[in-house]
Amino acid sequence: MKRTFVLIPAALAAAALFGGLVYAVLVAARVADPAATTVVGMTPQRFWATSAAGLALVGAVGGGLALARPAARRLGARVALAAGLVAAVNGGLVVAVSSGGPGSGNGVVGGAAALVLGLIALALGGLGLSRSRRLIRV
Repeated sequence: MKRTFVLIPAALAAAALFGGLVYAVLVAARVADPAATTVVGMTPQRFWATSAAGLALVGAVGGGLALARPAARRLGARVALAAGLVAAVNGGLVVAVSSGGPGSGNGVVGGAAALVLGLIALALGGLGLSRSRRLIRV
C-alpha cells in the first residue's frame, strides 16, 4: 500500500519532467507556437515522428529492463543504445526540418518526444552496459 503512494507521485513527476523537456526542445527549435491552421490526420511527417517516438520508447523500455534484470543486461543495453541513437537522430531531424509548430502536420511534437526519449534510452543503455561490464570483471 505504501509503495503505491510512492509510485503514483513519482510517475506524475516523471511525466511532468518529460513534458517540460519536450516543451524545452520545442522552444529551443523556435517552433513552440501553435500553427495558425490545424492539420487533422496522419501526414508522412507525423508518421515519421511517431515511428521514431515508438522506437525511442522501445529503447527506453529495453534500457530499463537492462537495469532491472541482470540476466538481460547485455542485450537490453545494446537494444537501448541502438534504438535510442536511431530515435534521437530521427527526432532531431524531424524538429530541424519542420517549418511549423504543433498542429501544423509536420510532426514537431512527436519529433521532440522522440529526441527526448531517445536520449533517455541512450543514457539507460549506457548505464546498463557499464554495469554489465563491471559484473563480468568481478
